[in-house]
Amino acid sequence: MQTHLMVSTPAKQIIEMETGRTLQDLFAWADRFYQAEDMTAPPASGSFLHQGMVIAPCSMKTLSAVAHGYADNLITRAADVTIKEKRRLILLPRETPLSPLHLENMLRLARLGAVIMPPVPAFYHRPQSIADLVAQTTGRILDLLGIENSLVKRWPEIEQD
Repeated sequence: MQTHLMVSTPAKQIIEMETGRTLQDLFAWADRFYQAEDMTAPPASGSFLHQGMVIAPCSMKTLSAVAHGYADNLITRAADVTIKEKRRLILLPRETPLSPLHLENMLRLARLGAVIMPPVPAFYHRPQSIADLVAQTTGRILDLLGIENSLVKRWPEIEQD
């Protein structure tokens, strides 16, 4: 399995600020990297086969663009293609609180088959760190893509009080 990465211009500016990681760190995790402005990259085409697309985090600007078919960059074009090809699209919106516009756009996408997955932390597995919270969310994303993983603590594995 290969991973393909697209990073928006705003994300390039805030990655290090929010995560302490560099853009080069992200490149090291992906098999292929595309500039968000490159509308000729393979993910812009329906003939580019993939298991699914994840937009994480997903700004309300990007969510709105996808909901309305406004494919002005590779990320929104690839999401548009993912929807039209009936492949798995998972969006992790990061805004809070949510306005009626946000909710309407999410509902529109959900009706088109997209999965709206706000990165709300789970606590039933008793996380000990932020890394535990991130791992649980990442594992759930992989589950939605049908990718086996050991990141998620499954319900039978949780000790009950």
